[in-house]
Amino acid sequence: MTKSELTAPQAPGASGPGWEFSPWPAVSVGADGTVLAVNRLARELLPSAKAGARFATVVPDWLGSARHDDPARASGWIGECFFEARPVLQTGHSVVWWLVEDTGAQRALRRERQRTAVLGEVSTALLGSLNLDRCLDVVARLAAEHLADTALVIAAQEGACHRAVRCVRGEHPVREALAFDPAEVAGLAEALQGFPPVPSRWLDPGGAPAWLLGEGGAGTGSIVVTPLPGHGTPAGVLVLLRDSAESAFPPGEESFARLFASRAGAAISAARMFAQQTTITETLMRDLLPPAVSEVGGVEFAGGYQPAGDSERVGGDFYDVHPLGEDGTLAVLGDVCGKGLEAAVLTGRIRGTLQALLPMAGDHHRMLTLLNTSLISSHHTRFATLVLATASSDGAVVRLRLTCAGHPPPLIVRAGGEVEVVDTMGTLIGVLEHVKGTTAQAVLQPGETCLLYTDGVTEARGGPLGDAMFGEARLKQALADCAGFAAETVVERVRMLVSAWSGQHARDDIAVLAITAPRERNRP
Repeated sequence: MTKSELTAPQAPGASGPGWEFSPWPAVSVGADGTVLAVNRLARELLPSAKAGARFATVVPDWLGSARHDDPARASGWIGECFFEARPVLQTGHSVVWWLVEDTGAQRALRRERQRTAVLGEVSTALLGSLNLDRCLDVVARLAAEHLADTALVIAAQEGACHRAVRCVRGEHPVREALAFDPAEVAGLAEALQGFPPVPSRWLDPGGAPAWLLGEGGAGTGSIVVTPLPGHGTPAGVLVLLRDSAESAFPPGEESFARLFASRAGAAISAARMFAQQTTITETLMRDLLPPAVSEVGGVEFAGGYQPAGDSERVGGDFYDVHPLGEDGTLAVLGDVCGKGLEAAVLTGRIRGTLQALLPMAGDHHRMLTLLNTSLISSHHTRFATLVLATASSDGAVVRLRLTCAGHPPPLIVRAGGEVEVVDTMGTLIGVLEHVKGTTAQAVLQPGETCLLYTDGVTEARGGPLGDAMFGEARLKQALADCAGFAAETVVERVRMLVSAWSGQHARDDIAVLAITAPRERNRP
């Protein structure tokens, strides 16, 4: 029998050894609410409780508000301990309050605090990553540490197998790929379908399949299957295996397991959704990214692209290279008004439209007219600038036809370092009903390069004061220094200089495309 189960003795007149050295704190209070005497343990527990003090001011409110004319038991916290106050009436209507510590309540509080701390740890650990595998690892590890001897987390099925993680208490999680029939384990099929998590009974391990028990499952005494609820769809299942043969969760432990499962399921579901969205984004992004280009039909091509934001992958600038067989190669470089994903969406549409118009690539004006009509008739309010370049190899030289539509004219760097501006211009695409423009002819001798670029290059701000534009003059000088270089070298040189000029300052999307006539020694 514990102290809390004993009945406090009659106060021995609030004096003498029996009072002073009683095993319980005690306070004697007069009918007027004044403290008459305090024993040794009460003085340690309530330092302000002294003879002559007002009882209500030196004890907690739950005790100070107790009636003295008709006292009844009361209970509450004093510091970190929970007490039950038991009154004993004395002669002269005084009362002795015996304070008996309730250790059961304290144990319950400690358990709740521990569970709250665990749930906080679960939330912190799970919110730290949206990677599905790491999320499953964390759930399995924490479940093995706080709920069972071994935990098996089974994610909702993807393909032929279930992604799973098994963790033995004190060991590292192990990832597995499980192929099984859910009907082999009672409650597993329902749990995988997202039924409410009610871990009310342990399963008989004698009928459990070997894949569920794992390598060290011979000593398993009990198993429970708990659904992991997700965001509208089931996130998976948590299987708890214990070495002891307990028949059920205690009520508090069952509630804790439900809270754990709900937080774990939400995190797993969020990680799965993020993974799905990432896959979708990657698939859609693949067609929006500029292509890798090289030599086509005896003509060198090299492209470079850099979005405005460091965290972005696509934007409004783009380039494409389309082989046309005997008719040469069509190179396209453009700039859609705006930045980021919205501009990239229109970029994708323009690139797709131009791809469909390749059969008429020999007529630049017609291609631009049809593209302009397509944009004007759409819901988009953005416009674009373009430059089309048809390149064909003619022996050692490369012949070009170039047409600009509201775009900066291309630059040609000759073998001697001279830089020429191609004489072509035209109207914006997607603004006016009719497109106007001129097509220029050019010839590249071996080692000479024609550079197509977007205004993000010349309008990049930076320099010593941070607000000067890179400008066309610096671009021409950079190209003059690249005389005789391969196409890829020219592109990297321009990108490096612009990046160094702008530094950490905000910039626009940048796209460059170099068309080079290979030197004779490099030709087959």
